[in-house]
Amino acid sequence: MRKNILFLCVVFLFTTINAQIADKNEYLATFVSELNKQWPNNKTQNLVFHGHSVPTGYYTAAIGVKTFDSYPFYTLKALKDQYNYAVINCIITSIGGENSKKGAARFESEVLNHKPDVVFIDYSLNDRSIGLEEAKIAWISMIEAALQKNIKVILCTPTPDTREDILSDSSPLKAHADQVKSLAEKYKIGLVDSYALFKKIAQDGGKIKEYMSQGNHPNELGHRIVADEILTWFQTDQKTTHQIK
Repeated sequence: MRKNILFLCVVFLFTTINAQIADKNEYLATFVSELNKQWPNNKTQNLVFHGHSVPTGYYTAAIGVKTFDSYPFYTLKALKDQYNYAVINCIITSIGGENSKKGAARFESEVLNHKPDVVFIDYSLNDRSIGLEEAKIAWISMIEAALQKNIKVILCTPTPDTREDILSDSSPLKAHADQVKSLAEKYKIGLVDSYALFKKIAQDGGKIKEYMSQGNHPNELGHRIVADEILTWFQTDQKTTHQIK
């Protein structure tokens, strides 16, 4: 009995120690090295952003879709400011209103067909409609399909929905954010923890509404929060960071 308990404790500790996301200094190091190359030694790099209305750039019904004021294109702009000779495609495969189950169904034909170097996945806001279990199956399907082709994957936890209390530990979005984080740890891939960033703003007394164009869509400030965190994955030296202008 004692031996069994000891064995279980060792397994638990081993799992806990090894449950961590990819190393920011190493995960995209090969990608970044390509960004530093000049013609004719460089090659086109493809960033694919897959998800729902947020990476698509939806703001409000009155404003419409602000493609160039969304975190994918803020990311592209900042990378091009930093890597003058890089050839980078920013490819949006996200669809407003879609959940991860539908996104997984078209992952092979509409995401992997672009031959991405890095794939970002952001679905949790809409995954509340299908629940944690179905969402988990869908996210795993996409993660494993990308990894089988040696594509780097970075998962995004949700941006806020002002109809929920971001400081509540029992909010549906927090449950989905926790699940996304656990998947990043399980597969040792990248994570952009948007939910934690906005939660910290609220904990520090900031007003989440100031970062939102409507209840569940970020505005320019909100998108920049996400993009700045994405950019930390493209820094091989974490002593320096590149803020979006």
